[in-house]
Amino acid sequence: MAGNSGPVRLTAVVHGMVQGVGFRWLTARKAAQLQLDGSAVNRADGTVEVVVEGPEPDVRQLLDWLESDSAPGMVSRVEAEITPATGGLHGFHTG
Repeated sequence: MAGNSGPVRLTAVVHGMVQGVGFRWLTARKAAQLQLDGSAVNRADGTVEVVVEGPEPDVRQLLDWLESDSAPGMVSRVEAEITPATGGLHGFHTG
């Protein structure tokens, strides 16, 4: 999908110490800065699932941030998939 500027969906599972450290809140703030819609939700296994949609360059910027030392907590790895956007996401939710 490189070079596409149309809307895409990022589905990412973030592993590491990412619960109880403000990870979802700061991810929501970063997504808002990039004008992305989606969610960041704690999973029972201690990971956080992040789903966002928006222009591919902005989605990739969020993914780069999730994988960087700037992300809160201690991210050990990110399993990510970028697919065509499906729509239906409005705002950003951290539930």
